[in-house]
Amino acid sequence: MKNKKWWLFAFGFCFLLATLSPLASSSPDGLEYVAEEEGFVDMERSSPLSIIADYVFPSIENEALATISAGWIGTTIMFILAYGVTWLVLRARGAKSLIKTD
Repeated sequence: MKNKKWWLFAFGFCFLLATLSPLASSSPDGLEYVAEEEGFVDMERSSPLSIIADYVFPSIENEALATISAGWIGTTIMFILAYGVTWLVLRARGAKSLIKTD
């Protein structure tokens, strides 16, 4: 991964979006809207894998700050995973090119 500036720019941009997320619409997302309209919103169950439920970090009373914190954590985790997978793939490709003989 020769060009780390691209990763840093993308990470910074996503971090900025996570910071501005409390300014987004307070309307429910599409799936939640349809569930409300069709009357099955009460059938939802909590996920056993829910780390940050409803995009609000637990134990932070200020809802905007809780949402921003959840966004920062989610953004950081996803970038670490994406960077790690990319690094592994490029490393595997590099190893294959070393093994190839013509």
